[in-house]
Amino acid sequence: MSRPRRGRLRLAADLSLAVLLFSLLAALAVRLEDTRTRVEQGAAFVVDGDTLALGGRRIRLVGIDAPEYGQTCRRAGAAYACGRLARQALVEAIAGRPVSCSGNRVDRYGRLLGDCRAGEADLNRAQVAAGWAVAYGDFEAEERAARAAGLGLWAGEFEWPQDWRRRHDGMDEPRHDTLAAIGDWLRAFFRLP
Repeated sequence: MSRPRRGRLRLAADLSLAVLLFSLLAALAVRLEDTRTRVEQGAAFVVDGDTLALGGRRIRLVGIDAPEYGQTCRRAGAAYACGRLARQALVEAIAGRPVSCSGNRVDRYGRLLGDCRAGEADLNRAQVAAGWAVAYGDFEAEERAARAAGLGLWAGEFEWPQDWRRRHDGMDEPRHDTLAAIGDWLRAFFRLP
C-alpha cells in the first residue's frame, strides 16, 4: 500500500520542482532583458571629465576615472583646477559633435556606464590618452603612454579621483572591471541597492 502513495508523492515533488525551475528560468529571462544594451545619442552636456548628460540621462564613461570638477592638483609647486581642465578636455574632444553612448550596465547612482563616441573619436580612450583620466578597469596602455609622456594629470602631482571622492564625499565607486560588472549584474538581478 505504501508503494503507490510514495509514487504519487514523488510525482508531486517532481512536478513541483519542474514548476519551480521553469519559474526561475522565466524570471531570469525577464531580468536578462533588463540588461540589454542601451544607446543614447544627441547633443551632450559635459558634467565633468568622465560624466555626460545625454538625452535626459547621465552617463558615466566606463573604464576611466577623471578628477572631480572641484578637485585640485599640483604642478610646478602650484595648485591648479585639474577637475575643470579634465572637463574642458572632454568638451574639446566632443568638439560640438553629436555624441553616441552605449552600455548595458547602470552604476549604483543610476548612471549608464557607457562607451561614448563623438564622430570617430572614442571619448573614453581619448580622456585617458590625453592624461585627464586614469584607467579604471580599462585603457591601461593609454594610461602608461600618458604617464610616460607627462600628459595632463601626469605633468604634476594628483590625488587619485577615487581617493579624493572618498575623502571629500565619503563616496566609493567600484572599478569598472569584469568583477565589478558581475557584482552590478547580480545587484540588478536581485534588485539590491
